[in-house]
Amino acid sequence: MPSFDFDLFVIGGGSGGVRGARVAASLGKKVGIAEEYRYGGTCVIRGCVPKKLFVYASQYSEHFEDAAGFGWTVGESSFDWKKLIEAKDKEIARLEGLYRKGLDNAKAEIFDTRAELVDAHTVKLLKTGQTVTAKTIVIATGGRPNLHTALPGYELCISSNEAFHLKELPKSILIAGGGYIAVEFANIFHGLGVETTLIYRGAEILSRFDHDLRKGLHEAMEEKGIRILCHDIITGVEKVENGLKVRTKNDKPLTVDTVMLALGRTPNTENLGLEAAGVATNEQGAVIVDEYSRTSVSNIYALGDVTDRVQLTPVAIHEAMCFIETVYKNNPTRPDHELIATAVFSQPEIGTVGLTEEDAAKRYPELEVYRAQFRPMKATLSGRSEKMIMKLIVNAADRKVIGAHILGHDAGEMAQLLGVPVKAGCTKDDFDRTMAVHPTASEELVTMYSPSYRIRNGERV
Repeated sequence: MPSFDFDLFVIGGGSGGVRGARVAASLGKKVGIAEEYRYGGTCVIRGCVPKKLFVYASQYSEHFEDAAGFGWTVGESSFDWKKLIEAKDKEIARLEGLYRKGLDNAKAEIFDTRAELVDAHTVKLLKTGQTVTAKTIVIATGGRPNLHTALPGYELCISSNEAFHLKELPKSILIAGGGYIAVEFANIFHGLGVETTLIYRGAEILSRFDHDLRKGLHEAMEEKGIRILCHDIITGVEKVENGLKVRTKNDKPLTVDTVMLALGRTPNTENLGLEAAGVATNEQGAVIVDEYSRTSVSNIYALGDVTDRVQLTPVAIHEAMCFIETVYKNNPTRPDHELIATAVFSQPEIGTVGLTEEDAAKRYPELEVYRAQFRPMKATLSGRSEKMIMKLIVNAADRKVIGAHILGHDAGEMAQLLGVPVKAGCTKDDFDRTMAVHPTASEELVTMYSPSYRIRNGERV
């Protein structure tokens, strides 16, 4: 039997890598883990956690306005960007410390360095030049924003990474993209008082979400004052005296302080030594894995965004736990990527689980669609015109709820709870038998007794 320095070596200290390393170490395995930037990965350091803190900060401008309708007199308010950054940085440092503490308590050996593969069992630690060997290796290096280097003037633009560390809050910003990152940051910057424009090549933002939610959010954002330019793209950016001059395909004259590119993400696989180790990647550079997260090399696995399967933090953690079951508990377990509940922390929020109406219509001969649109109770006194939308997509043949979609306050929280009955295969009859909690917005989910319409063979009837 060959002798190795480690039972497991993990390259990448994000959510998936840390979970796999920590749990394996707690099982008594000798584990090493290397991270070149900061432990916690994209989500904790410059992703969903600081973004959600920014979302909270950006909501206060509306909270102050709404208070008047409930009898409150709010004095003059002002916003200090630097104080928000300082508070955010303090919280992120605390969370990174917890990630390190968890690894340390499990007795995993932590390396603060970039690591690259030398061969199927050997890893080089670049800070010291040291090489170590491992029986099993996990690649969990995540992804990064696509900089679109072919765009003239791309170097003048920022990505979501830099958005968390801007020295000053811009007066105006143009955000390119129509996915959840672009949409969330458009709402964040607008809420903080920045003149905000979103530009997207498609016909409507959030292409993979239900059409009612996409349209409803688009209308809400424009009503707030966010400018949305669809069917258009940036063709060039140049520095001018008063900011950045942007050229677009449709010749829209735009001059802004900041341009942010939110046009997809790229797996972190360059110069990682994958070819030397025999690890195969696809055309986008993502590591190719089988249904158990094993790469083309039998002792090397890959988890999370570097595989470009589903780019969500809980998915990376789930894949890590399946890896542990498969490799260390003699219980081969495939990650389950079906019916994943997700949220877009726009304003208003989107929460969703299961199939959209469009996708369901392609799979099932007949659907029942239950839809409610209403003004939430809080808006009746605040005077805000924002609407909530709730939809249930039901397979008419067996009455199973195969999709649930919400636009409105706390939609993300509702989506997490809806994920349980949808995953469990509950029927519309189960929803109907459930007593409503009144007065709540979510009671609509159990009080829509008659279909709003049906879809047969892809046609609405």
